[in-house]
Amino acid sequence: MQTGRIIRGDACVAEGAAWLADRDPHLARALDAVGPLPLRLRPDGFAQLLSAIVSQQVSVASANAIWGRLQAARLTGPRKIQWASDEDLRAVGLSRQKIRYARALSDARIDYKGLRDAPTDEVIATLTQVPGIGIWTAEIYAMFSLGRADVFAPGDLALQEAARILYDLPERPREKALREMAAAWSPWRSVAARLLWAYYRVAKDREGIR
Repeated sequence: MQTGRIIRGDACVAEGAAWLADRDPHLARALDAVGPLPLRLRPDGFAQLLSAIVSQQVSVASANAIWGRLQAARLTGPRKIQWASDEDLRAVGLSRQKIRYARALSDARIDYKGLRDAPTDEVIATLTQVPGIGIWTAEIYAMFSLGRADVFAPGDLALQEAARILYDLPERPREKALREMAAAWSPWRSVAARLLWAYYRVAKDREGIR
């Protein structure tokens, strides 16, 4: 199986945005409102997933502070997490549950390089086997750390709300309904996600996701 198109730079995002705008007048209107879309590519590997775990159910400011303390303590690699005591991890701000998740991730021995060439379904299945990593986190990882062009995260509340506003829906679409809507945006679903996130910020006049 193939990984599909990989987004490697701004030109790829622009290509996808033009494709979407050409086929969907609602997305064309959103693109006019937001302008060029951000690339938002991130590194892949253990640290990105650990950062996602740190960010769960806390504010952006709190997540950034905890992550900064983890970096200062050099606790962002799997072996360092394995060797650290619970007291060490609590001292940097991790809760008991997040300590368990961090240790589960460090023990999972994920082949991060192998994921780069794995089908997206396999990537998501591999990551969601780890306690603390749900489908949303796995989809975001595939989208931004692996650059997959055709991944969407329909469980994301900002995407749901952006779709409600843009398509003038009576209520926010649930995950299943938004996943079905997103099928029409293939093979550029991750660019559609970027567009909807950007539109959400414009429509709601508030800061987007971390």
